[in-house]
Amino acid sequence: MYPLLFRHVLSRFDPEFAHHAAMTVIRVLGARPFSWAARALTAPSPELQVHALGLTFPSPFGVAAGFDKNAVGVRGLDALGFGHVEVGTVTAIPQDGNPKPRLFRLVPDRAVINRMGFNNDGAGAAARKLAGLRRRAPRAVIGANIGKSRVVAVDDAIGDYVASATIIAPLADYLAVNVSSPNTPGLRGLQAVETLAPLLRAVKVAAGDTPLLVKIAPDLSDEEITGIARLAAAEGLAGIITHNTTVGREGLKTDPAVVEAAGAGGLSGAPLKERSLEVLTLVRSVVPADFCVIAVGGVETAEDVQKRLDAGATLVQGYTAFLYRGPLWARQINRGLRAR
Repeated sequence: MYPLLFRHVLSRFDPEFAHHAAMTVIRVLGARPFSWAARALTAPSPELQVHALGLTFPSPFGVAAGFDKNAVGVRGLDALGFGHVEVGTVTAIPQDGNPKPRLFRLVPDRAVINRMGFNNDGAGAAARKLAGLRRRAPRAVIGANIGKSRVVAVDDAIGDYVASATIIAPLADYLAVNVSSPNTPGLRGLQAVETLAPLLRAVKVAAGDTPLLVKIAPDLSDEEITGIARLAAAEGLAGIITHNTTVGREGLKTDPAVVEAAGAGGLSGAPLKERSLEVLTLVRSVVPADFCVIAVGGVETAEDVQKRLDAGATLVQGYTAFLYRGPLWARQINRGLRAR
């Protein structure tokens, strides 16, 4: 039913407007008594629990950063059956992001191009939301993804990340350092080992006891990916997230004129399936067995999730397919995983 609704109704709306409308519904589902009803239909089987980062995840499948930038939909997403929610990306300084339009559907590819630009209400506002969630949704596993404020120069990035980490880390179950979005000028340059190492050291100190992970780009060379993975393990990080969106546009089915009209930004969705598995395999090959690896990219079905778990992922995240699969997506995946 949802595919018909998407094809004939939802796809006619501006993508960003549709996302905000969906988030309104998700927020309602997070409130009682709606959350009770939703959870009765979607709660993952206890067999799917994963123990990682010193936490118990109800399911290996969670929501990637970018979906809930301001931590407003966590309770609803938890009620819909997701094993964890990674909020953000959060920046120390509130920012509006890039000019609109900045979100585009590539329906034939089941993909999205975005150049949102870390639009969020800032670390202070996120901390207040997380503090409230700790009281109202104590069972939910919540990660927080932090990035560089746009107005802060790349040379001053460490202090900016530390400011966010200091505010957010005490309230998050884990913290993820985002140095891989293509939509903030200069950000991906921080992935060079010589610049990433001091950044991770400083943020790790600020994060204290909160597990720290780093999120990388799929467009790095294989050597760069394994270099960052080794660095993360050597610096005592708890894990790595593989990976963010891609700037590549190869092999798309969508009319090239539509792709060109969308312009710059990160591509996510089904086209990343193959590269996602490649990056995951590379990272897992060079990190310790107990190192947490969260796989993201091209995840649509329980089979996709299982392939990543079989390839060494500790946890798996999705985002884009929510648009194409609908609100029962996590339920479908959790039931598929249990059946497998």
